[in-house]
Amino acid sequence: MSNFPKTFRSLERGIEAGLQLGAQLAIIRNGELILDLAVGENAPGEPLTTTHLMPWLSSGKPVTAVAILQLIERGKLRLDTRIPEIIPEFSENGKDAVTVRHLLTHTGGFREGDKVPEHLSWDESIARVCAAKPDPDWVPGEQAGYDILGSWFILGELIRRIDGRAPELFVREEILNPCAMNNSWIALPDDVIASRRNEIGLMHLTHDIAPAPHPFMNHERNWQHARPGSSLRGPVRELARFYSHLLQTKPGNSSKILTSDSVRAMTSRQREGLFDQTFQHIMDWGFGVIVNSAKHGRSTVPYGFGLHASDDTFGHGGMQSSCGFADPKHGLAVAWVCNGMSGEMKHQLRARELNSVIYEDLGLTSENNSSTTDGRR
Repeated sequence: MSNFPKTFRSLERGIEAGLQLGAQLAIIRNGELILDLAVGENAPGEPLTTTHLMPWLSSGKPVTAVAILQLIERGKLRLDTRIPEIIPEFSENGKDAVTVRHLLTHTGGFREGDKVPEHLSWDESIARVCAAKPDPDWVPGEQAGYDILGSWFILGELIRRIDGRAPELFVREEILNPCAMNNSWIALPDDVIASRRNEIGLMHLTHDIAPAPHPFMNHERNWQHARPGSSLRGPVRELARFYSHLLQTKPGNSSKILTSDSVRAMTSRQREGLFDQTFQHIMDWGFGVIVNSAKHGRSTVPYGFGLHASDDTFGHGGMQSSCGFADPKHGLAVAWVCNGMSGEMKHQLRARELNSVIYEDLGLTSENNSSTTDGRR
């Protein structure tokens, strides 16, 4: 780890402080994997390796966003398609005006739809979201509030009704396989669970004195459930590979998954300067990705990309545990998972420090701020 001393030390400090038992981290620059690291433990007494299938949680949301943009490229869907045109029952309780664009930018305004119990089947989950009431006095597209689950179930159902394939199969065949993300899934197949049970990454609650297993994320039932906004898992080098594919899409060319025009639209500011009523902070969004919002408070913005990321950096974080992002200016794709949910405040400090020292180890900062994060928590 001589080339990444601050990065390695940051992960070590997190383990020493009890924020996580272990972590995976991968860095790709200009298409080359330059770091693929695992430190600590998957569970007490069990070393974590780079092959463990880690839970990405919401860091996997951009994969589902790409699937929707593929349908748009193919002329099967439009950004301004109203959801009830495809899913008529979604109009229940007055949600007729919500469009695909609203779902991808978290401006639809039906956050009651996030209340989907883990044990429900796919059809039951869709019914629960469709029955959700809109947020009071909400005008779709004019207000913002991050959707944890509900919008993403509806995006998955759009895929199913338009294409005919279940969203987990569509994503597997149209995105994961073309990107050589062969060890990543939205829902783990039975044969993978049977053959690789010892490689399934676990999650722990670490906000109390002693770490405790997550109450449902470490169970087979959860591994098998498709949740397009939260259930993707795999080695984090494959999440970094996903972002690297988006970076390699140049004007006039297509990546293996999207055209350059779609990548540009996805990663540009489609929602700018709006106060997010879930995160309680102004944040900018593309289609399914956070666009670097440091200008709205680089030390306060939640799920940001550190102190040194360029303005055009885009990506997504996972609840109190993970992050994936791409920085076009530096040809940089980064992904990591810390297997401890430490509470929002401690996680935001952990993420800001880790994302910052990665740049410092790579020498991608100015001389004036190259050591601003070392040793801080």
